[in-house]
Amino acid sequence: MSKGSPKMVKRFSKPIIFVHWLNAAAFFVLYLSALPMYTEYFDWLYAVFGGPAGARLVHRIAAVFFVLPVVIILFADPKSFFHWIKQTVTWRKHDFEFFKEFPKEFFGFHAKVPKQDFYNAGEKVNSILTILTAAMLIISGFVMWFPQYFPRGVVMWAYPIHNIGLGLSAAVVIGHVYLSIGHPASKASFRGITKGDVPEEYAKAHHGRWYDELKEAEKKNNKRIG
Repeated sequence: MSKGSPKMVKRFSKPIIFVHWLNAAAFFVLYLSALPMYTEYFDWLYAVFGGPAGARLVHRIAAVFFVLPVVIILFADPKSFFHWIKQTVTWRKHDFEFFKEFPKEFFGFHAKVPKQDFYNAGEKVNSILTILTAAMLIISGFVMWFPQYFPRGVVMWAYPIHNIGLGLSAAVVIGHVYLSIGHPASKASFRGITKGDVPEEYAKAHHGRWYDELKEAEKKNNKRIG
């Protein structure tokens, strides 16, 4: 670390970073390959995929890669995966209080956000919506891919559910991208999901409860060594 550079704290493991970007890339390809199937305004995209049959093939391959991150992380870093799930379903007073101040922070104004966990309340909402929309897309997509194995009524419902899941997931991604790239604090958060660490001051300001846990663990470790 060069003189004057901020102290960094580890946030995400390499497997988490890898599966995050694999999932993002798969979603992007899924979205692009799906557009010409939904509306004739994007028929020109068929040329990119070599025609309608090519677009369907690419869509199905991307669908496999969209599901693959869960399998990979369960083998590579299950601790981080289950920590994410636990955090997502754990809600306390400070999580709900987050939303009183979040609108100010969202638009770049000063906000007195209560101390947050490893994942703040906004990230927890994003996670819930991500899980929900992914389940809608994966389950309905599987039914659409193998309609011969399902009742006709189930197949008919799969199409509107897939469409709704696509619309909702696109909205979630837009909000996620803004907070990851366009928001004033995005530089630090983006570093976390690319290089795995974040400035200590960022951790303290945006994930105070997690930061306190780190400091407490550090003190205990120092006492043990001493």
